[in-house]
Amino acid sequence: MARRILITGASIAGTTAAWWLGRAGFDVTVVERTPAFRDGGQNVDVRGIGRRILREMGLERAALDRGTGEEGTAWVDAAGRPRARFMTGEMEGDGPTAEMEILRGDLARLLFAAARPHAAFRFGDVVERIDDGAEAATVTFAGGQTAAYDAVVVAEGVGSTTRERVFPGENDPRWMDLTIAYFTVPRTPDDDRLWRWYNAPGGRSLSLRPDPHGTTRAMLSVHGPLAEAQGWDRDRQKAFLRERFRDAGWQAPRVLAALDAADDVYFDVLRQVRMPRWSRGRVALAGDAAWCVTPLAGIGATLAIAGARVLAGELARTGDVPAAFTAYERAMRPMVEEAQGVPKIAPRLMHPRTQAGIRALHAVLRTASRPAFRRVAGRLFGGRSAEPDLSRYEDARDHVTV
Repeated sequence: MARRILITGASIAGTTAAWWLGRAGFDVTVVERTPAFRDGGQNVDVRGIGRRILREMGLERAALDRGTGEEGTAWVDAAGRPRARFMTGEMEGDGPTAEMEILRGDLARLLFAAARPHAAFRFGDVVERIDDGAEAATVTFAGGQTAAYDAVVVAEGVGSTTRERVFPGENDPRWMDLTIAYFTVPRTPDDDRLWRWYNAPGGRSLSLRPDPHGTTRAMLSVHGPLAEAQGWDRDRQKAFLRERFRDAGWQAPRVLAALDAADDVYFDVLRQVRMPRWSRGRVALAGDAAWCVTPLAGIGATLAIAGARVLAGELARTGDVPAAFTAYERAMRPMVEEAQGVPKIAPRLMHPRTQAGIRALHAVLRTASRPAFRRVAGRLFGGRSAEPDLSRYEDARDHVTV
């Protein structure tokens, strides 16, 4: 059986895989390019199979306790008045706000703390080369070390450099024509426990969300093709946002004032990762490096957790690494393809270009929020029918009873 595993990337997918592989008896090393564990990030939600896996890990209660406290979602007008509202406690199943809403960094740190007893973590280093052989994958690190591993799991995120090194030119990204900037702003007394979403003409939106750290998370979105913006530096990104939102209304002045001092701006031109395969020899992709579905799918964290669990389970079932990777892809592809099926028109519908379009959007959302339609809305945001069957991994070696 394969014993030595390297995981590149210490975020949600990487730390989850490290926990399951370490518990199954593997010798696991996680390498992360940042000099220390990376906190920060905006809201993620964990639904369906993702919550079941956290429960198996004994982490579900801790994740709920670290939640953002968000109680629902409201679309507001320029005066801040709610035009449609979805309250989590009133939904059958999860709505736009899930029961488990947590900051990316808080979830990743929870998983990191759980994985540390089961894996060795090395920060401030990165893979420079992988030579895949019949008996092992030899990895050369930028720090100068070389080591052999039975399997390498690449969990570096949407912009993974190791993926491009091992699978050059194979990613055929699907651009979603939506650019989003996330950052933290100071909390004010009128910030409530809702995700407040405001639409401005010109395909723009601004939203504010609560967090558990005494601040507020802001999101600025612009609809339209803008692939070239992914390469902009931070100053140009901020200048673009100031220009596009200077006349947006509602709380745009407050958010733009905070933008200048914000040191956690994450600027993302949304694109899905579309890979024809997720493994090659002894190297496999996991999480966003394999299939980024973008925040539009609302299931990225759930997929990262589920994929890591399935990958670890398959490696524990067989000593044939390529066969384990094939089985992992066979199990996860249906769920990923379902999640990637977000129609490209969806961002356009949620970002009308005119006031008339905004009024129409609010009318549709207001109808969907009524009691007679809540069951349908809850199902739209709930679990996925293509979730993999986890029962095949429930054996004495890698299943944990809590």
